[in-house]
Amino acid sequence: MPVVAEKESPTRLKTLAQPLTGATADYDPLLERIGNAKYVLLGEATHGTHEFYKARADITKRLIQEKGVTVLAWEADWPDALRLSRYIQGQGEDKTALEALGDFRRFPGWMWRNADILDLIGWLRAYNERRPTRALKVGVYGLDLYSLHTSIAAVIGYLEQRDPQAAQEARRRYACFEEFGEDPQIYGMTAGLDRSLSCEDEAVEQLVELQRKTAELLSRDGRLASDELFFAKQNAVVAKGAEEYYRAMYRGRPNTWNLRDKHMVETLDRLMEHLEAQGERPKAVVWAHNSHLGDARATSMSLRGEWNVGQLLREWHEGETASVGFTTFQGTVTAASEWGGPAERKRVRPGLDGSYEELFHRFGIARFQLDLGSASAVHGELPTELLERAIGVIYLPETERWSHYFFARLAEQFDWVIHFDETRAVEPLERTADWEQGELPETYPSAL
Repeated sequence: MPVVAEKESPTRLKTLAQPLTGATADYDPLLERIGNAKYVLLGEATHGTHEFYKARADITKRLIQEKGVTVLAWEADWPDALRLSRYIQGQGEDKTALEALGDFRRFPGWMWRNADILDLIGWLRAYNERRPTRALKVGVYGLDLYSLHTSIAAVIGYLEQRDPQAAQEARRRYACFEEFGEDPQIYGMTAGLDRSLSCEDEAVEQLVELQRKTAELLSRDGRLASDELFFAKQNAVVAKGAEEYYRAMYRGRPNTWNLRDKHMVETLDRLMEHLEAQGERPKAVVWAHNSHLGDARATSMSLRGEWNVGQLLREWHEGETASVGFTTFQGTVTAASEWGGPAERKRVRPGLDGSYEELFHRFGIARFQLDLGSASAVHGELPTELLERAIGVIYLPETERWSHYFFARLAEQFDWVIHFDETRAVEPLERTADWEQGELPETYPSAL
């Protein structure tokens, strides 16, 4: 056990922690704190921890049942999530949840193709089946912008069913991307070096054309026609955004980070506006990494000129958001060693001295939650600024301090935090040898 674990327990702060027992009622205080928030943000400190997925699913189910949430917005690609949403709503051609996850193949597949998500999908499908026929059903929607080619194919596929001539024109415009192959990063590198080789004009032109033909494409009455047109427009927006994102990749992190997170918030806004135009009163729960959902102004991200989803939603929808962060001290995690690499089960090192993770470990409570609101007693007791860990799809324990920690003011970053002291790796649906054999022994060194 690391030396930091032997420090004196922060007694006053510890008394404010609410232990989690696994009972349904554990999250009663959280739901009371959420109130009638229109946007509930559920983060994660890693992209590969079972406890985070399970807790978010448990909270989400209660939000659906008790708060009327109908929108699950994920850090995932729009067309992939749309196929899954159709299955959950009893539409589409997929017969099983596993089939409905078929488009989630882009790295990192384990983020959505895992056992916890499979369980949630089954629950969502059953919930929707019990809903009244005319009631708005819960749907899953992707906020991200990586799906350049699949979104292009979706736009063309939509037009082929409704306006073959328009589909031919779309195919002509999007043909610009074909010479770069299937890897959008090759396109980004080429177009980033020489703007004259970009397909920006074609992507914008196709989006404008879809918007111009709205009335014509909606000549058929009915909610389904309106939804399908909206989905197609959003795929055209994704294609435009992805073109810009991949081209901007070679101009530095703040530019691409800000572009991506702004796209995610704008996607959510468009979706909510579309549902409201249908006479609904939607509420959304957002699943993404802590680094996206915790207010960037309370972290060292702001020093780099970066904003994020959490900050923008607080600014654009003041008083309508509630955000929950998640932390862990140690355990295992599903992650890769390099971009595009295989899923591995890696041991998570104990939280560093001077971090929120190490502070929470000293509570001596296996799992608990804290209300961080400005009106709560915790707000005055929590250290103003400490290190905070973020493990994404890649985990590099050998350079952990520089690769995975940043300074944050947790009480300003989130409204609520949930801590699991020891966690285990989320289980991918496709277990590779790297994952099965990848867990490191308990003797793995904890010091840097």
